[in-house]
Amino acid sequence: MRRSSSMALIAVLAALGVQGCASQRSESALNDAAAAYQAVKDDADVLRSAPRDVIRAGESLGRAERLSGYFGSGADVRHYAYLSQRYSEIAREHSRLAANQERLAKLDLERQRLQLALREAKLDSVQQQGKWLETQIAALASEQGERGLVMTLSDVLFDTGRAELKNSASRTVLKLVQFLQLNPRRVVRIEGYTDSTGTAEDNLTLSRERAQAVGDMLVDLGVDENRIEVEGYGDQYPVEANASERGRAQNRRVEIVFSDAKGRLASAR
Repeated sequence: MRRSSSMALIAVLAALGVQGCASQRSESALNDAAAAYQAVKDDADVLRSAPRDVIRAGESLGRAERLSGYFGSGADVRHYAYLSQRYSEIAREHSRLAANQERLAKLDLERQRLQLALREAKLDSVQQQGKWLETQIAALASEQGERGLVMTLSDVLFDTGRAELKNSASRTVLKLVQFLQLNPRRVVRIEGYTDSTGTAEDNLTLSRERAQAVGDMLVDLGVDENRIEVEGYGDQYPVEANASERGRAQNRRVEIVFSDAKGRLASAR
C-alpha cells in the first residue's frame, strides 16, 4: 500500500515538473513575442509601412496572453506567441523593403535631376559655342547686306589654276561645318569666282569646280548636301579691277552665302 502511494506521489511530482518546464518555455516565448511586438509598435516607420502586420502581431500576442492563464494550454500559448513574433518580424521586413523602395525612388529622382542639369549644361555650352562660332563667321564675312551674311575664302586656299583645297583650308571649313551643325535650319550657297586671266569658258569651269570642292568637303564632314547650293560665275562680278596682281588675287575667291535663321536664302546673282 505504501509502495502504491509512493509511486503515485512520484508521478504527480513528475507531472508537476514537466508542467513547470512547459510553463517556463511558454513564459519565455510570451516574453520574446511581447518584446518583439513592443519594438515594432513603437517604430513609427514600421507602423506607417506595415500596419496590418503590427495589428496581427498584437492580436496573436493578446490571444497567447489570455491562454497563458489556463492550465494545460502551454502549447497553444507558444503557438500564438510564435505567430505574434513572426508577424512582428514580417512587419519589420516590410518596413525595411518600403524604406529601400523609398530610397531607390529618391535615388532615381536625383539621377533624373542630374541628367536634366547635365542636359541644361550641355545646352548652355552648345549655345555659347554657337554664339562664339557665329562671331567667328561674322568676323570672316566680307559682306552683310541684301545678300545676307557672306564669307569669303581667298584663292590662297587653292593652288594656282587648281580646284583642290589645300590643307590650310580645313580650319576655316571646320568652323563653317560646326556653325551649320549648331544651326540646322540654315542653308548655304557656295559661289566660285576667278580673275579675267584665261578664257571665259575655262574661268567658268574653274570657278564652279572650286565651289564644288568646298561643298564636297562640307558633305564629307557631315553637312547634308540638301543644305548646299553650288554656283560658278567665272570672272563675273569682280570686287577689284583685274589690272594688278593684287586686284586679280582678290577676284579669285569662293564666297559662302548664308541663309537667315529660318533657312531663307537670297536669290542667286
